Amino acid sequence: MPLEPDFIDDCPYGPEGMLIDEILEIRPDRHFVRARMPTSPELPITRAQRTHATRHPSHVSGGLMIHMTGMVAFVHSYYVLGLKHREGWIGYGVRIHDAKYTALANTKDPLILECTATRIRRIREQYFIRYRFAFKQNEKAIYEGDQSAIWQRVSSD
Repeated sequence: MPLEPDFIDDCPYGPEGMLIDEILEIRPDRHFVRARMPTSPELPITRAQRTHATRHPSHVSGGLMIHMTGMVAFVHSYYVLGLKHREGWIGYGVRIHDAKYTALANTKDPLILECTATRIRRIREQYFIRYRFAFKQNEKAIYEGDQSAIWQRVSSD
């Protein structure tokens, strides 16, 4: 489904930092979401690469993929848990338990970002969530991650 204006407006990053153009699947019963990220040589960090055809080909930056774990987790928090940034909810990554880059992501084909919340604990106005991420390009595994984040409601002071 195309991105809804309310979702775009609620994101703590503007479109140049959100980098998702479509939400492909939401499975609340499985705490699972899938989204699409278009790629190009002009992506943040990626555009600063000094590329070489054989030694350092143009690719989506690994650091940018870590950022995208936060963006696809935001999709989960918004659509599955109903946590709205405008209502004071914000999330922060707290630990990368495991990260595997299994291939370079080219800058031509979109990435498919999958996020599954594998453990959710709510304590008052905080959620502690452990996520599993799987990013693919043309059905090929690119990145796999196991990460934790905290979502908390902050006062408007």
